[in-house]
Amino acid sequence: MDDAPVLLPAGPDPVPGLRFSVLGPLRAWRGGSPLDLGPVRQQALLAALVLRAGDTVSQSELLDGVWGLEPPGTGGRVVPVYVHRLRKCLRGPGERTPDSVIGRTRGGYRFAAEGVRIDAARLAELDADIGAAEEAGDPAAAVASCAAALGLFHGEPLAGLPGPFAEGQRLRLTERRSTLWTRKARWQLRLGRAAEAAEELSAVLALEPLREPLAVLLMRALQATGRRAEAIAVFGRIRTRLAEDLGVPPGEELRRTHRAVLDEAVHQDFIGGP
Repeated sequence: MDDAPVLLPAGPDPVPGLRFSVLGPLRAWRGGSPLDLGPVRQQALLAALVLRAGDTVSQSELLDGVWGLEPPGTGGRVVPVYVHRLRKCLRGPGERTPDSVIGRTRGGYRFAAEGVRIDAARLAELDADIGAAEEAGDPAAAVASCAAALGLFHGEPLAGLPGPFAEGQRLRLTERRSTLWTRKARWQLRLGRAAEAAEELSAVLALEPLREPLAVLLMRALQATGRRAEAIAVFGRIRTRLAEDLGVPPGEELRRTHRAVLDEAVHQDFIGGP
């Protein structure tokens, strides 16, 4: 049997079904009811299983992923305690299996995702849709799938969860979100939707001001809508932030885009254009 998460149809959740969100604070629901997942390290352990659904994760991997270089005073005994608590909280009414969706194998623990909805799995499906749309040369479909994928995020992925595993996944998923913004904006520009792209990218860069690819696209969107002074100001802001926060100059693509905007401004001034 395929161990990949099953993506159920959109609409109300089935009463016995489980749904997980990792693209924001870790949350879980059974049907429409939110579940109490316990303390943050217990949640981090659950995330380490959910995001490797179908794979066996050893107790030592869970300890390293959740506690890192600061193992708990109780040693490995804490893992089966947390798993027991999670099984109780995830088990449905009348469910008889002692494991719930967390099974015990010879090598460790396994999260069985059959029939479970996980937003990260939906993200992977939409990413495939984006790739198919790009391959087919369908920019409108690519933009729509990018928008749907970005709509799955609700703040910082795995917000507040401790441990090396959660931190690594947080960085990975944050980079995926940035890539989605980039892909969406590029297709918006090709569709002539520069004003729409400029509005969205301005909001994104206010939250993530060091993302050079997004700044490049924002400058191009502003340039396409005749807002050259604003495009030049974007370059000035990110150049200052890069110098102050990272001690580096703007990258070549950002500098090249800045020169293109300046050249157009000089040309327009020379011919007396707007």
